[in-house]
Amino acid sequence: MRLLDAGEAALVVEFGTTVDPAISDRVLALDAALQADPPEGLRETVPTYRSLMVHYDPLVLDRATLAERVGALADRPAAARAAAATWTLPCCYDPVVAEDIGAVADLVRRSVAEVAALHAGGAYRLYMYGFAPGFAYLGGLPEALAVSRRATPRPPHPANAVMIGGGLAAVATFSMPTGWYVVGRTPMRLYRPGQDDPFPVGVGDVLRFEAVDADTFAALDRRAEAGEVVARKEA
Repeated sequence: MRLLDAGEAALVVEFGTTVDPAISDRVLALDAALQADPPEGLRETVPTYRSLMVHYDPLVLDRATLAERVGALADRPAAARAAAATWTLPCCYDPVVAEDIGAVADLVRRSVAEVAALHAGGAYRLYMYGFAPGFAYLGGLPEALAVSRRATPRPPHPANAVMIGGGLAAVATFSMPTGWYVVGRTPMRLYRPGQDDPFPVGVGDVLRFEAVDADTFAALDRRAEAGEVVARKEA
């Protein structure tokens, strides 16, 4: 474990250098421990793939005291974490919405159908939200699809794009330019502003993708736009 300062009001607790479920478990365990018994002056915690950023008020909580608390909590045996939920998200791999699936097929020397099947066959852990509200960073991409990110960004993609790049996977909730490859699109909204559960899928949960055709996608997209959760959740 390393403690790194991020300015004068945040401490980064780093547990490793790789995308690994065991490292993520340590990040989430420390996050839960701090949330369960927050020191005065703690403002916010932000889990990532391999670290926890702890924002604090330096006029209330000094760095040394926070570091001591973090060290003590990290040394404790982790409390049992609730079993992760598994979500099945519908995903359309039709090139009409999966704009880059043909390019990925060329890169990995497989057919478009094989790329779709490989992607849908994976089990993905949601390691963190970041970059934009609900932007889900996922691990668990099949090795056969581990392509590098683009050398230059592509034009903006539609919202709820399912993407891969750099050996990772993601679901983007907003339209934006990206260096990732768009291999599908889900009607499921991972960011639902105004709802009681704006982020229905929790960090640490498992995501699977279920292939649907373009007509089914369009129907589910209309239902999701009306506020329905169109993914299946299993405990």
